[in-house]
Amino acid sequence: MNKHREIITLTNILIATTILFYFVQINILYGNVLLGLNIYFFAEKLYYQPLSTMFAHGGLEHLAMNMIVLWQFGNLLEGYIGKIKFFIIYIFGGIITSIGTLVYIYYSSDFINVVGASGAISVLMGYYALKVKEDRKGIAVWILLISFVPLMFDIPVAWYAHLIGFAVGFIIGFVF
Repeated sequence: MNKHREIITLTNILIATTILFYFVQINILYGNVLLGLNIYFFAEKLYYQPLSTMFAHGGLEHLAMNMIVLWQFGNLLEGYIGKIKFFIIYIFGGIITSIGTLVYIYYSSDFINVVGASGAISVLMGYYALKVKEDRKGIAVWILLISFVPLMFDIPVAWYAHLIGFAVGFIIGFVF
């Protein structure tokens, strides 16, 4: 069977898991705060947050937007590098991005709650941008657009998570 026509891909499993996680999140009291990434990581020792934040989302629109990009871009990259490498880059890169985001939150005193898969998705884009030179400019522009255009419309976005994720993906590209 052609790799591009597979229905059961790791990307699609991650999407299904993220959707299920979102419905768990919204049914837990303070689920957004407990499963997001925030100062409670330190104050309440919620050390699982760098992973859980990748699966938590701020609403159905946020979830849908991230899952559409993950579906489109993740399946492409998974077919290019394989399931195991893809999984390692997504999860490991997402956790490293979360830790970088946590450092930013802590030192900027911007004590907000960060949720979403876009940091981990940005890791995939950074990795791809390093490996596929002809698409590098387009992906860099895309990262900048999704990071800063929403701010012009007063839509809260963790732009730093996108930039950190892109840089982490680029660095992981050197390692792999």
